[in-house]
Amino acid sequence: MINVLAFVRVKEGKRDEFVQLFKANVPNVLAEKGCIEYAPTTDLDADLTPQVLDATMVTIIEKWESLEALRAHLVAPHMMAYKEQVVDIVDGVTLKVLQPA
Repeated sequence: MINVLAFVRVKEGKRDEFVQLFKANVPNVLAEKGCIEYAPTTDLDADLTPQVLDATMVTIIEKWESLEALRAHLVAPHMMAYKEQVVDIVDGVTLKVLQPA
């Protein structure tokens, strides 16, 4: 199993729109072979140090059975359509692909 953290920076004031479009695609992703978990998260002010809050960041938490399943996900037709939907509201994406230690 692998874990993925995708950090999506959205344009100012566009976080809710992004989350709505993302959630509309979640059932498609969960139906993919090898997808275990796929969910958007946003910062929660927990009043903890050294927490840094960012209203323009959405962190996607993903779990996949294998790297091959993740690679297939990235080129799935519904992902290509989703990327077109959000292209004008996303400023950038950073990925962390992790394995159990």
